[in-house]
Amino acid sequence: MSISTEQVLEALRPIDDPDLGQSIVDLGFVKNVVCKSGKVSFDLELTTPACPVRFELKAACESALSDLAGVEQVSVTLTADTRGAPTQQRQVLKGVRNILAVASGKGGVAKSTTAVNIALALAETGARVGILDADIYGPSVPTMLSVEREPAMAADKSLIPAEAHGIKMISMGFFVPTDKAAILRGPIVSGYISQFLANVQWGELDYLVIDYPPGTGDIQLTLSQQAPITGAVVTTTPQEISLIDVKKAMVMFDTTRIPVLGVIETMSYFVCDQCDKRHEIFRSGGGRRVADGLGVPFLGEVPIDPRVAAAGDQGAPIVISAPESPASVAYTELAGALAAQLAVLNIERGSYLESFSLKWDRN
Repeated sequence: MSISTEQVLEALRPIDDPDLGQSIVDLGFVKNVVCKSGKVSFDLELTTPACPVRFELKAACESALSDLAGVEQVSVTLTADTRGAPTQQRQVLKGVRNILAVASGKGGVAKSTTAVNIALALAETGARVGILDADIYGPSVPTMLSVEREPAMAADKSLIPAEAHGIKMISMGFFVPTDKAAILRGPIVSGYISQFLANVQWGELDYLVIDYPPGTGDIQLTLSQQAPITGAVVTTTPQEISLIDVKKAMVMFDTTRIPVLGVIETMSYFVCDQCDKRHEIFRSGGGRRVADGLGVPFLGEVPIDPRVAAAGDQGAPIVISAPESPASVAYTELAGALAAQLAVLNIERGSYLESFSLKWDRN
């Protein structure tokens, strides 16, 4: 019995993308269908290579087609076309599809560690990723990532970013000796941030992760005004003193009209390797409470693991040095959740702009 493309599409139509709530067929995810001698093959093109349910969708497709009469073999190839925000009107970062701000209201909550591990987790899926260390006074990204290529000056005086573990990066840490302090006034600091945004050869990226400095000062304001941030995530530890500052960071993003994708809780708990008991050293549930109170998603919690600090100090963050560890799994799941959130946000923006454009044309 011969199988038609139409039969394949109808068999796949009931399968919905869980984030978008629509059929993968209607969304245009099913491409290049080939039916021959009982064999069906096609590409499943997702909105991000970091899609957290990519393997579940593939399995659902294989199951749906295996039940179709005449099908003897099914081959599904996972591909991705990372959805991004419109770039035509941008003054900077025109080749970057998604710009993710990783922020915190205060220091000491593992924000930079989170930014670095999320960036690496995204890159592990095949995405093109960069990281901008915007903490001018306390740059830490160069320490956490073993640099394979130092930044360099191009012929046109622009900066070629450093590279480490497959991602591009720039940081003030490359330009100030480790035993010196960056003693700079606000306007000069803002000038450095502007240079990192406009004068670095970032090229084509699926994701640029910006490691915001803690707090809500000049650097944060410059970034929020000059960088076309797609969305932001706020990190916190469980205790109340951190949660107070989370609210301030959320107000900052709300004031600058940057969507907050959710809250990440770091240092959530510690599992003793002797008794296997969970210890909540910094209290518990704070991240979820503040997220619920502010009406944003709680994205997940990262456990305390001594290997996280050790791996960062050695320049090989835990996502790549101990990928099976609970902390690494947590960072990988967070990266997938954020990639899904960004894809949904961009699709919703695109639908709104298309609807607005059609309405404008009719008028």
